[in-house]
Amino acid sequence: MTRTRPRSPARPLAVLAVAAAGVVGLVAAPPGTPSPRTAPVAAAVENTATVYYWTKTKNWARYNLHYAPDGGSWTAVPGTAMEAACTDWVKKTVPLGAAAGLRATFNDGGGTWDNNGGKDYALGTGAVTVRDGVVAHSDPCADTPPAESRKATVYYSAASLGWSTVNVHYQPAGGAWTTAPGVGMQAACAGWWKRELDLGTATGLKAAFNNGNGTWDNNGGSDYALGTGVSTVRNRTVTPNAADPCAATPPDTQAPTAPAGLTAKADGTSVLLAWNPSTDDRGVTAYQVTRTGGGGGAVVTDVGSTVFSDTGLAERTAYTYTVRAVDAAGNLSASSSPATATTGEKPATPATGKPLGTDPRKDPIYFVLTARFHDGDPSNNRGGSQHAKSGNAANDDPMFRGDFKGLIQKLDYVKGLGFSAIWVTPVVLNRSDYDYHGYHGWDFYRVDPRLESAGASYQDLIDAAHAKGMKIYQDVVYNHSSRWGAKGLFTPTVYGVRDGQWSWYYDERQPGFEYDGLTVDPKSGKSYYNGDLWSTAEPTGNTCVNWGKPTGGKSAEGYTVYNCQWPSPTSGMFPKALYHQCWIGNWEGEDSRSCWLHEDLADFDTEKPAVQNYLIGAYDKYIDMGVDGFRVDTAVHIPRTTWNRRFLPAIQERVARRHGAEAAKNFFVFGEVAAFVNDKWNRGSVNHSAQFYTWKERKEYDLDDGKAALEMYDYEQRRGTGDQPTSTNAFLNGNSYHAPDHSRSSGMNVIDMRMHMNFGDAQNAFSNGKDSDDSYNDATYNVVYVDSHDYGPNKSSERYAGGTDAWAENMSLMWTFRGIPTLYYGSEIEFQKGKKIDCGPSCPLADTGRAYFGAHLAGSVTASGFSTVSSASGTVATTLQQPLVRHVQRLNQIRRAVPALQTGQYSTEGVSGGMAFKRRYTDAGTDSFALVTVSGGATYTGIPDGTYTDAVTGDVRTVTNGTLAVAAPGKGNLRVYVLNGPGRIGTAGPYLK
Repeated sequence: MTRTRPRSPARPLAVLAVAAAGVVGLVAAPPGTPSPRTAPVAAAVENTATVYYWTKTKNWARYNLHYAPDGGSWTAVPGTAMEAACTDWVKKTVPLGAAAGLRATFNDGGGTWDNNGGKDYALGTGAVTVRDGVVAHSDPCADTPPAESRKATVYYSAASLGWSTVNVHYQPAGGAWTTAPGVGMQAACAGWWKRELDLGTATGLKAAFNNGNGTWDNNGGSDYALGTGVSTVRNRTVTPNAADPCAATPPDTQAPTAPAGLTAKADGTSVLLAWNPSTDDRGVTAYQVTRTGGGGGAVVTDVGSTVFSDTGLAERTAYTYTVRAVDAAGNLSASSSPATATTGEKPATPATGKPLGTDPRKDPIYFVLTARFHDGDPSNNRGGSQHAKSGNAANDDPMFRGDFKGLIQKLDYVKGLGFSAIWVTPVVLNRSDYDYHGYHGWDFYRVDPRLESAGASYQDLIDAAHAKGMKIYQDVVYNHSSRWGAKGLFTPTVYGVRDGQWSWYYDERQPGFEYDGLTVDPKSGKSYYNGDLWSTAEPTGNTCVNWGKPTGGKSAEGYTVYNCQWPSPTSGMFPKALYHQCWIGNWEGEDSRSCWLHEDLADFDTEKPAVQNYLIGAYDKYIDMGVDGFRVDTAVHIPRTTWNRRFLPAIQERVARRHGAEAAKNFFVFGEVAAFVNDKWNRGSVNHSAQFYTWKERKEYDLDDGKAALEMYDYEQRRGTGDQPTSTNAFLNGNSYHAPDHSRSSGMNVIDMRMHMNFGDAQNAFSNGKDSDDSYNDATYNVVYVDSHDYGPNKSSERYAGGTDAWAENMSLMWTFRGIPTLYYGSEIEFQKGKKIDCGPSCPLADTGRAYFGAHLAGSVTASGFSTVSSASGTVATTLQQPLVRHVQRLNQIRRAVPALQTGQYSTEGVSGGMAFKRRYTDAGTDSFALVTVSGGATYTGIPDGTYTDAVTGDVRTVTNGTLAVAAPGKGNLRVYVLNGPGRIGTAGPYLK
């Protein structure tokens, strides 16, 4: 997004200078340093200043000098262009008249400024240098030989375009464009064209390519940014410092290194293997795992990651494993050192579930906080220690109220709305005093019993949903545990004083008791919370600093607070081998992955194998139960290298092994990469931007995951936002669908945070959303919502309250634009609109956006199909008559009937109108082409001739000249003209009419 630099008539205001690698701190120079070259007053010599500016730490594409002679006026923004002087310097000579100096700032012409920290630079006459905020007087080029002419060798692949001639039209940085169509390129080798360009002193160029006959590739209007040396451009992807694509490749005879660090850990009749990645001069492509033992011969399994789960083994049997690495040429490494594990007993109740395994883009998502949705079993309801103090008791509203039984009872309500996927909050056993939401995991291997009932286990929920053709997406947390650690990995012993102050909080110690979230202390009448953790005596092996001594601070109630009473990353309570040891200081910095978010969220060191194995083993259990995907909480706080090396491959391996390749292909993983800005990239930090996580790594890093994370962070920050991979997977080629290329996909998809942030207005959400789509691997998999359990649009802390018409408009956009529409529970009736989403344990949940929804679901409901309710009685029947309910039901009907709206690519080429676009999906048996406009009118030109039918009104149009004009349907309404379409879908409602 380009910003115009604000300036008052007197002088420029302070502007933060942003360089390619991040925010640059500027050094203040003394104002008005006098020049040593003051000309005699009587001399008839022009009074000038030659200003030299240091470029090495900026690396801008162009440099402008914006100045005002002392006592004179400022030049017009952005000032005058500076010219190349010598290596790392640009210059500009300016007339000063009678002035003894000038005030100056510098900029790149695109909104990035260096104005000396807001004070501007005070310069004299003669030769003046400005280098990283320091002003001096000299000619830095006086003894510098002329810079050598720089060269750029450009290779362009036209293999997918079918061009017989290729021209490159280019502009050296700071120079002029060639005359169109540019200069001809020479055929280099099959599919490639080549041209060496002389750049003079320029450090790079902009370029576009054409076939000499009016067909252009200008990178979607952005042109290509290329550097010196060899660059390749293929399918809109630039590879700088590339190898010659036409050079003969010598045969690969070098084998990879042997895998090291192999570990084997038994879990029932499964064995989890993990090892360090091998290295190879051309890259490792797979690993061969060899198993011996169990009375049979050697079993060899090919895997694609460094984690492997071997399942279905014999009970109480020792197995030995070795691993070899394989490269693309088939070269095999030596075997790793062996690792042995002995299996235990077969689980008493084997998992029965199996994922539905279909394309996730076909399934709109309904997001529920399970504990707040519908109460099917009051016997598992539980409140925390502040149940009465918060006001929840007065409302008879314990925080754990809804459960799986209640959700099973209302699956037909969700299906009747038209949703075929349900995202449930984390199901693992939680442990904090306010953990109903599920994000304070303690025992990751156990489902929280406050959610289960007899006949309504988590497995029962999965099976019941699948029986109705509905998916279950499980919210999972890899980044952190509860404040009390993680059972089976590490649990701290805390210091507690059960005196008159703290007896309400610290449960009486119970020998042999282990927390389960459900068991009630008969003395206090509340659930045990920490009765198995606290100690008034210092435990053996204590590492916490100043155990049991007062901190000098007081609680909110005025109680004395003791050291080691509350978990903290800096207290020494958590081992460095498993947990990070700091608080986050910079949310867009490297420490955001290696420090704690909050005292309730003890931050795993996810780069450590023990932590990785613990989490992989835990989530394997839920994969085995048949969940259809994972929503990944706080994904941005784990480095992409760890996701790509460890967790994502482990998920794929387990799903494929347990449920088959097709299920693995469609197992949907979507991450929360929170970025609360309206820009394409999160404050210029690629490592903290959602789209970054959808890509594989593009180079190898250190074998140690912690070191690799740092290397990757630094490498990608230096590459910057302008040198990230791009994709056309979401876009039509004219009117044509093309097969997407997912070869560089990481396997993680993401929540569309940019659209979410801008859904205060649907037009803003649409404009901002499509602006980022070329930087995702495939934006058609983006999960799109207006608000959630965390925030409303623009980082609002309230549930969306823009009005029913605006809600309808937002929904109409979400259900027809690319991505997967998602609705937070209750939004179909504007539930708790304008209410604060969360206010912690100090206020009643009934007053928040996480209020209990079950009162609106009382009664019975039966769905005979998606978006079709065959019968309903009681309060739920009234709920189903609300205007947005009817709106979303029909939107789901239309989306389900038009494949282009589910899995299609899109384009706005040849489309006029605000929220208007065309979408198409084509495969062997389907060709679905749709023209969509939301709220406003639109005109479509250059479209295929034929018969188009509006899915909303049934209106039929015959196109013979490639043009179709559509009148504005009104706010919240839309038109979906489908080529050879099925006709009107559903019946007119309050908005779709």
